[in-house]
Amino acid sequence: MEKYEKLEKVGEGTYGKVYKAKDRATGQLVALKKTRLEMDEEGVPPTALREVSLLQMLSQSLYVVRLLCVEHVDGSHKKKDGEGGGKPMLYLVFEYLDTDLKKFIDSHRKGPNPRPIPPSLVQSFLYQLCKGVAHCHSHGVLHRDLKPQNLLVDKEKGILKIADLGLGRAFTVPLKSYTHEIVTLWYRAPEVLLGSTHYSTGVDMWSVGCIFAEMVRRQALFPGDSEFQQLLHIFRLLGTPSEKQWPGVTSLRDWHVYPHWEPQNLARAVPSLGPDGVDLLSKMLKYDPAERISAKAALDHPYFDSLDKSQY
Repeated sequence: MEKYEKLEKVGEGTYGKVYKAKDRATGQLVALKKTRLEMDEEGVPPTALREVSLLQMLSQSLYVVRLLCVEHVDGSHKKKDGEGGGKPMLYLVFEYLDTDLKKFIDSHRKGPNPRPIPPSLVQSFLYQLCKGVAHCHSHGVLHRDLKPQNLLVDKEKGILKIADLGLGRAFTVPLKSYTHEIVTLWYRAPEVLLGSTHYSTGVDMWSVGCIFAEMVRRQALFPGDSEFQQLLHIFRLLGTPSEKQWPGVTSLRDWHVYPHWEPQNLARAVPSLGPDGVDLLSKMLKYDPAERISAKAALDHPYFDSLDKSQY
């Protein structure tokens, strides 16, 4: 790891610390993600190798943060900063982007110059997000935790990229997040909140819908602070789901009898969004996951008709 000069710690990912660093040879800025690996006698576990090669493949897409390389530190020598020493490390080296969508939305909501995000930029960011998600889904990979903090933004170029693709199956992950920050439920699909174990690509499309609404509103659509409250936020806006709308919903593990709410007009939650945008949002927020629009189909929705798609 002498190749990189650590500049600052930029966060705690689900899997460990994340540093902004500089490649000493090229001067390129990178994000170093340190992962603690459970090693076996053979070295790096095959599950981790599979995950990393999958990440490398997915990061061929412009809309997924690029994994530049992987550095393995065997942990046999004591490191200067007191780390290592028997603990093998895998560092994932990603391209570095200056901001994320949460910070970007915040900068439009508060600060010296609050202003809506231009509709054409919302449209462009959503298109790029759908492109990235479609790419992952076409390779059989679910993200499972899409949220504005996981979407990195290059403000100069107007590019949005998906980060933090779930390495959850290879790395031993603590269940609560590293810093004692509460794991956000705001983007979690109702089937997951209701304890469904068989979920699919629809879980990501629900999150995309929540993110779309948040770019338009500049505040979260469903800001629940517990799984129960999260469901109530959703039910109050979209109506309490029934078997008719969503076959099998009342058989899900955590289903209870909830108060009966009628669906509200979705357009009122996103007042500045035109009819095409509201139509697309409603298709992303369908209760029955089987009915939710796919990322690939979303790219062809009329909401994007006015976008110059050739640049993507």
